[in-house]
Amino acid sequence: MKKYIFISAEGTTEAPNDLYEVNNMQVIGIVENVANEDQALQKLLIENEWIIDAEFNVAEFIVYEIL
Repeated sequence: MKKYIFISAEGTTEAPNDLYEVNNMQVIGIVENVANEDQALQKLLIENEWIIDAEFNVAEFIVYEIL
């Protein structure tokens, strides 16, 4: 079975001093025990309903298999 990490370039974060908006990438989630990337995405979305509620563009996710 495989393990995948999902990353998104959407969204922003705040700097610790709240004066700056920082553009960066964020880890959306890590999925384990799946056969392939498609199953990983499916499991990610089932286990994390907030991803759709937050209106992330799932098609733009960057996915890496973790070895």
